[in-house]
Amino acid sequence: MAEATLAEAGASSSVRRSYGRWYVLLLISVMYLITYLDRVNISTAAPQISKEFGFDKITMGFIFSAFVWAYAVFQVPGGWLSDRFGARRVLTGVVTYWSVMTAATATAFSGASFIIVRFLFGIGEAGAFPGATRAMQLWYPRSERGLVQGVTHSASRLGAAIAPPIVVVIMSTLGWRSVFYICGAVGLVWSLWWALTYRNLPEEHTLVNKAELEAIRGRGADGAINPPPVQRETKVPWSNLVTSGNMWAIMLAYFTYVYCLWIFLSWLPSYLIEVRHFTLIKVGIFASLPLWAGVVGDTLGGLATDWLLKVTGSARIGRRTVAIVGLLGCAACIVPAALTADAYVAVYCLTASMFFLEFTIGPSWSVPMDTGGKYSGTVSGMMNMAGNIGGALSPIVFGFLAQGGNWEAPFIVAAALLVVGAAVWAFWLDPDKQILAA
Repeated sequence: MAEATLAEAGASSSVRRSYGRWYVLLLISVMYLITYLDRVNISTAAPQISKEFGFDKITMGFIFSAFVWAYAVFQVPGGWLSDRFGARRVLTGVVTYWSVMTAATATAFSGASFIIVRFLFGIGEAGAFPGATRAMQLWYPRSERGLVQGVTHSASRLGAAIAPPIVVVIMSTLGWRSVFYICGAVGLVWSLWWALTYRNLPEEHTLVNKAELEAIRGRGADGAINPPPVQRETKVPWSNLVTSGNMWAIMLAYFTYVYCLWIFLSWLPSYLIEVRHFTLIKVGIFASLPLWAGVVGDTLGGLATDWLLKVTGSARIGRRTVAIVGLLGCAACIVPAALTADAYVAVYCLTASMFFLEFTIGPSWSVPMDTGGKYSGTVSGMMNMAGNIGGALSPIVFGFLAQGGNWEAPFIVAAALLVVGAAVWAFWLDPDKQILAA
């Protein structure tokens, strides 16, 4: 019997691997692109919206943050649903729902209605990244997790990067309301694509052969392919989760990252128009440059953390090193961006800042998969919830400071938080330490 199993193992290893997991990576990457296209389109449309309705900066700050508050609060339910019911059903449902809410943004008619619609939109998007993280844990070995998180988040930043020029073109020809109708339709198409072609486990997918499954799962001592790390009935030990010091470290570190990120996702176009005096056409170009740099940073950070993990065999070294370099590099670039008198130098410094900020994404999103076991969706939801509390505060703080004419202070505050985040990674957060039993 053992000889037969070993013979089967040898035969499967000689068969060329299929590419099913890379097809799934494409599916998830397109969804990540849509999430950011949908959430940042309003920042480019904001100057026209605020002009039409007479909104001041504080009102726009609350409109920006309404999405993020909902997004933060519903992270954990979104992660739990994916752990419990699987990413196929959950992501089909949440993407359909938020696409409808994206289109509904075009029907808003007052500050209160914008806030309500954007809050409802945020409820839907909250399930996206935790659900995708659960899917990626089941579809990729540990050695590829940094890469796939880097690639998918690169796609999200690509969505943010292409949003300004796309939104400018649509607004110039069809008006700002058409932006939200078109983006909503794109999301509905993706939902159908996902529902028809994704499966919760590679074992269930026709695009995955035995050789690829072996690459994903590995083999046990008996030569048999390891089973998937999944339970259909997942009951989360919440008391252990909320009392874990490592969980709180992960949450705090991500809070500092997302706080800074939302400066780029909410106020950047308005900052470039009002402070740096660029035209709307130039904003369509220059507001995209930092986000294009983020695309590169996401991918390189994912590759770097996986390479260091492979070389050292330690997630503590592989994850920490990349995250610390990214956070400190962003802090070092964002301060001169705020203080320089030259508008173009400011754009270049902001571009470098975003590159370093996104360099942290690969290790940040690998950690919930490394430490969360079968609860990785819930752990990633907790992390993203804490992060987006920072993201919800960021536009409001920026709006209050900018309303008083102090456009430099928001960047200085972000830099200080990034230094705190780097310290958390260096002295508290332990990527090798399990938060909950696998």
